[in-house]
Amino acid sequence: MMPLNLAEIGEPQIIKRIGGSPDVKKHLEDMGFNIGSEISIVSVLAGNLIVKVKDSRVAVSGELARRIMV
Repeated sequence: MMPLNLAEIGEPQIIKRIGGSPDVKKHLEDMGFNIGSEISIVSVLAGNLIVKVKDSRVAVSGELARRIMV
């Protein structure tokens, strides 16, 4: 298990755990980051990630990406 920001670009990953406060977890779940969901990193720019979640692309800060364990 590793934080999302350390995953390879383009490699499908399964979310195993989401850390942080209840507010952070709720925010990530509202954006589609749910345990068991498949996601992949599309690109990285200045530490921020563009992530494919379901059929959408979502921008995630490096800080939030460190809370998503894959």
